[in-house]
Amino acid sequence: MTEQHTVVVIGGGQAGLSISWHLVQRGIDHVVLERESIAHEWRDSRWDSFTLVTPNWQCTLPGYSYSGGDPDGFMNREQTYQFVRGYADTFDPPVREGVTVVAVRQSGSGGFDVDTTEGSMHADHVVVAAGGYHTPVVPRFAERLPADITQLHSSQYRSAGELPAGEVLVVGNGQSGAQIAEDLHLAGRTVHLVTGGAPRVARFYRGRDCVAWLHDMGTYDVSIADHPGGLGKRENTNHYVTGRDGGRDIDLRAFALAGMRLYGRLLDVVDGTLRFAPTLESSLDAADAVSESIKDSIDAYIAREGIDAPREERYVPVWRPEREVTELELPTSGITSVVWSIGFRTDYRWLRAGVFDGEGHPTHNRGVTAVPGLYFLGLPWQHTWGSGRFAGVARDAEYLADRLELEAGVLPATATLA
Repeated sequence: MTEQHTVVVIGGGQAGLSISWHLVQRGIDHVVLERESIAHEWRDSRWDSFTLVTPNWQCTLPGYSYSGGDPDGFMNREQTYQFVRGYADTFDPPVREGVTVVAVRQSGSGGFDVDTTEGSMHADHVVVAAGGYHTPVVPRFAERLPADITQLHSSQYRSAGELPAGEVLVVGNGQSGAQIAEDLHLAGRTVHLVTGGAPRVARFYRGRDCVAWLHDMGTYDVSIADHPGGLGKRENTNHYVTGRDGGRDIDLRAFALAGMRLYGRLLDVVDGTLRFAPTLESSLDAADAVSESIKDSIDAYIAREGIDAPREERYVPVWRPEREVTELELPTSGITSVVWSIGFRTDYRWLRAGVFDGEGHPTHNRGVTAVPGLYFLGLPWQHTWGSGRFAGVARDAEYLADRLELEAGVLPATATLA
């Protein structure tokens, strides 16, 4: 027996729940399939001291917003999990937890055949809300590291106390890498941080959180079609900053003054020696330039709107490398652990539809693909910078729900095909 649904939603995180809320409101038959449990990634794949980097007031989902007593604060790991889990409790979405989608393919009779670990389904429409971060990236040369060095991906890191005694190499300084490096540093570990091309942003500027300024400026509402960076923005690394302890900058130069050891891009591991590109100084300068350019845009907005905001001195670099370190011998380095924080790859092998580019990323316009009835939701820069945040997914979900309502209409609830 094949179960029939008008819409099958794949993924039970904030994106899947957001589209489900709209479908429930419109009376459109659907089911949400979640491989693990609702919002599990927020609890299972974040470190102990994790916080959001966006303020609580920006945490809004369809029909649901942050209602706590600290709108300018930053929810921690458990609070974020409870926020999303609590959202599901407000409207009773038709979620089936512990169901893995094995394959989705276009049906010869129209719609889609969906194979799951609990049987077969047929859907007129499919919304893929499984995010874009699936397979942790670890370079193959990691296999040449000595066997006595503990290696883990940033998604597996929890705290300094779970790592062996000794110094720690963190590879990657995007949002996760920079915050994990800070966490280890604050725990008293000697940290070796490999930098890349990640930009940074100030936490506060001229009396407000930079997120608040950018929100008022409409920065999060600029569509990718109208953005000067175009589709290439989808590949950009997020700016590093933290919401920890009420929020602050992450200044790698200040960390270096306090004993953190910084390097350029990691190229290879050869005979127990790490080899780096001489890119540290240029990486730090580029990150600072992005931060200062954001301040420039805030200054221009304040002047244009005639806003009375306090003046603030601009950032002055507090440290520069005396030289570029291009080699580090592991046996004498004191390093006993490596945290790989260089991101994830997409893995849509189960989705058998011609909607992917050469890198395996879905091609779409606001989540709408060239295959009729197949949609994506919750992708970074799906429509705007805000698409990858709580606030932006609500707008994207409403847009897709409007299309589904037009294309599917309001149909009866679950049926069964012989």
